[in-house]
Amino acid sequence: MITLGTAQITSTAPPDAFFERWADMATWPEWNTDTEWVRLDGPFRAGAKGELKPKGAPKVPFRVTALVPGKEFTDVSSLLGARLTFHHEVSTTPDGATRVDVTVTLRGPLARIWNLALGKNIAAALQPDLDRLKARAES
Repeated sequence: MITLGTAQITSTAPPDAFFERWADMATWPEWNTDTEWVRLDGPFRAGAKGELKPKGAPKVPFRVTALVPGKEFTDVSSLLGARLTFHHEVSTTPDGATRVDVTVTLRGPLARIWNLALGKNIAAALQPDLDRLKARAES
């Protein structure tokens, strides 16, 4: 497994504010600048399937592999010979703030090749995208 990047924010918005934004996948391009569009087939739940279109790249199928409202959300994109996983975890700090952690990993026989193609761009965009999501959740 290759870790492409991690990002973390602390927010005054409640955990549900982040889950509302994640569930409304059609609005992801508002805070995720590398994404042209996202479509989810059915409700936002574990096992749901969808498709996303990164800017300048072909569309990619994905699946919501884990969803515990208010706690965690994981989606896995299927690439040729690899799986790109975004794991989102939400917790409450001792002072009552919301903390969001995002980790992106690649796994599979072609993960090293995909890392060369995608790794730097994903790593560079991860924190700014999470910062934009925080701004949306707090507004």
